[in-house]
Amino acid sequence: MPIPDFQTLMLPVLRESARGEVKISDVVTTLGQKLGLPEAELSELLPSGKQTTFANRVNWAKSYLGKAGLVTLTKRGHFVASERGQSVLAKPPAAISIKFLESFPEFKAFREASGQTVSTPQAEATNLKSLAPDELIRSASGELQQSLSAEILAKILAAPPDFFERLVVQLLIAMGYGGSAIEAGKALGKSGDGGVDGVIDQDALGLDRIYVQAKRYTESKVSSGEIRDFFGSLDRFKANKGLFVTTSTFSASAKETAELLSKRIVLIDGPQLTRLMIRFDIGCRVEETIYIKKLDEDFFE
Repeated sequence: MPIPDFQTLMLPVLRESARGEVKISDVVTTLGQKLGLPEAELSELLPSGKQTTFANRVNWAKSYLGKAGLVTLTKRGHFVASERGQSVLAKPPAAISIKFLESFPEFKAFREASGQTVSTPQAEATNLKSLAPDELIRSASGELQQSLSAEILAKILAAPPDFFERLVVQLLIAMGYGGSAIEAGKALGKSGDGGVDGVIDQDALGLDRIYVQAKRYTESKVSSGEIRDFFGSLDRFKANKGLFVTTSTFSASAKETAELLSKRIVLIDGPQLTRLMIRFDIGCRVEETIYIKKLDEDFFE
């Protein structure tokens, strides 16, 4: 029996999670036994050699169920069926596929944000076949990054508030600001004065400084009033530039206010924050590297 694809595994994974909080590794073991997969199939590794193909597909099934709100992550490596998931199982479909998940607005938004069109499975297959191999890899890479961004943001929101301040320090250091991690750690999050969360040296000598405001919001947008308050704080410190970081987003009026003020205020919202973290390897790591190689015409001339 070949290893089922991740869409085929969605319904079995959801059923396992309906029994109560489950551990993903236990679900992998249980489903492997229930499906009667031979040991050779269960031990088949991905090209990276770090995970089995079956475990990878079970994890993707769980991830997609989560994007549709059918399961809820409880703690590291654990999840449980949500009320929506339980209601689906009350009148279960023959199978759960991407097309089925697209009926839920959260999953539809996830697919659109990752640059994927909402379509039928047949149309999806046609679209995939029309892509060049390197385009197909880049399309998959975009979906992986979108999923990783959502996971990173969820971790930030679940962590203590001071973790967010330390994260901003590490990101700025990775981007080349602050001189050294020790100096930056002393600067950021220590001022506690005048509406500024911290200050970090722009260069190693401290010839110029950047004042930082960090707001860990879940849903509330940063308002124009908060931007004006930060501007006033910069004025009191005689600073000419500031960085406003939030886990949520900025209102249209907040963006307009930042553009019109006389001091340079850079706005970083949740999506941009996670993109920078991924770019500079903060809170994530490289699991596998794929090289796209082309013919070297000069070699044969």
